[in-house]
Amino acid sequence: MNKIFFPANQRGTKNSGWLRSNFNFSFSNYYNPTLAAFGTLMAFNDDFLQVGKGFGVHPHQNMEIISILLHGEMNHKDSMGYNTTIQAGGVQIMSAGQGLFHEEYNVGEVEVNFLQIWIQPKLQNIKPRYQQRLFPKQERVNQLTTVVSSEEGFEHCWINQNAKISLGYFEKATHFEYNFNKTNKCVFIFCIEGSFHIANQTLVSRDAIGIWDTAQIEIQASANSELIIIETVINQK
Repeated sequence: MNKIFFPANQRGTKNSGWLRSNFNFSFSNYYNPTLAAFGTLMAFNDDFLQVGKGFGVHPHQNMEIISILLHGEMNHKDSMGYNTTIQAGGVQIMSAGQGLFHEEYNVGEVEVNFLQIWIQPKLQNIKPRYQQRLFPKQERVNQLTTVVSSEEGFEHCWINQNAKISLGYFEKATHFEYNFNKTNKCVFIFCIEGSFHIANQTLVSRDAIGIWDTAQIEIQASANSELIIIETVINQK
């Protein structure tokens, strides 16, 4: 097993007033040549968006973009004709493909906190697509729930990459194993809240760990805790 620890207090930061961002990898004005990406995981941003503020119309191309809303309420409007609202526990994906435009704003009454995840696509210049699903926390107690997959389905979102994203909320002392095919695969685990003991490493709120060259990961919740697990390919061949 190989691993790399990503302490919360060593993330890159940016504060624009209306938006506060924490970057695990080089993004925007934060550049770290040793932390450009983790496998095909190109961005993992922990964003806080002020009430009434947001991102105006802007383009994306050839990137799998996933947003996971942890707190608040945010809208989504794009050039494909979608005009939706996402709430806490909501997950949305954009397979940007050959190109699209979109905008999103905090349309609620409290600060929005969402995770913005960018994953390199498997195929280039595909037809763009959007999808949204809701995964309430109370339905994820002591279990991992697949929220994004490479496989089409009605119970999760699916993207253009051999990847899987899971969410789980675990009560104190809950222990479980995460198994995967280690061939060209890596796993990025982010502690949303609480504390976990993973691969002989303690993670507290907003810490993360990247693991590869193994097929099994032991995970134990040290408190009532929530996490996200991103499994993706190391090299896009």
